[in-house]
This record gives sequence, C-alpha cells and structure tokens, in this order.
Amino acid sequence: MRAITFDIESISDSMVRGHIDVNEQELTVVAIHDSETGAYTSFFKEDLPRLWPILERADMLIGFNSDTFDIPLLNRYYPGDLTHIRSLDLLSEVAKVLGRRIRLQSIAEATLGRGKKGDGLKAGEWWKEGKRDKVAEYCIEDVRLTRELYDYALKHGILKYKDLRDKRDIKIDTSHWNGSSADAPAMTHALGL
Repeated sequence: MRAITFDIESISDSMVRGHIDVNEQELTVVAIHDSETGAYTSFFKEDLPRLWPILERADMLIGFNSDTFDIPLLNRYYPGDLTHIRSLDLLSEVAKVLGRRIRLQSIAEATLGRGKKGDGLKAGEWWKEGKRDKVAEYCIEDVRLTRELYDYALKHGILKYKDLRDKRDIKIDTSHWNGSSADAPAMTHALGL
C-alpha cells in the first residue's frame, strides 16, 4: 500500500469566529512523505503539477486535521477531486475516541517525546519575510511527526496526549488503517494517468 503522509501551510489575514476559514487561505507549500520511496519532499504552489501524479498513485492520504483543512484547501488547486482518494485523518481518529480535538503538539510531545518546531502563524510570518525554505522545512517536520504518530499507533494501538500534568493514552482502533482500498471510492485520475 502506497501511503502519502502530507501537510500544507497557507497564509491569510482572515479568521471567522476565531477559526481559520479554509476558503480564505492561500496555499504556500505542501510537504509529503511517500511510503514507497521513504522520501520527504516539499512542493511550492508553482510545483503542484509535479505533486498531482504522486497523489493520484496513492492508496491512502494520511494527515492531521486533513479532512477538514488540508484536503479541502488542496482541492481548490487540484484539477480533480482529492476526496476520491482514501484518507486517514489522525485528528479525526483521536476525536472519535475522546469526543474532542487535541493539538498535534500535545500528542507529539506525549507520544514521541518531542513537539513541533513552530506554528502556523509563525510559518505565515516566515513566508511573508521571504523565508520559503524555512516554511518548507517546518512543513516537512509536521509531516515527519504525523508519519511517526501513524507508525506508533499502528505498532502500539495507542497515542498519548497531555491532559494538564498527566499523560493519558488514547486507544486507537487501527484495524482498518492498512486494509484493502477496495472499499475506497475509485480515483478520478483527472490528469489522465
């Protein structure tokens, strides 16, 4: 199974009721881990035509908050429909168990012993300062954390998070994660691959 773990960074000056409005965001960079090659790669907006064939050959997309943010935003640039690719959103998996959302930072620190190297707001500042490579590196690190959390959950059946001062386990049902993609919708192959 070829899995693409991914994250995107974006910029915008708009917020709606304290939340980022996906429709007001402009994509700056996409970072991926390709399970077939083991490589971490980043793509700026002008490089997206090189990303599409990779995504179209994926059996599954893996992200964190990807179903409600990354995929809808990336879909605005994609010539097909990315929702036709099977996806796994680690944040959704956690929310199913806990009934609430937990930040990537909290899960990564508790599970892996290290956290993010910044945040989306800081990445937006770097972008505006012309530090494109720094934004790409930050995005790749988020992909690395997401991929390592995915692998950890597969191996141990849990993720961890910080709840005030205590670390708590989140029992994750991973039985469907590496299953057949036969249940997934067919790909659009909008690029004629």
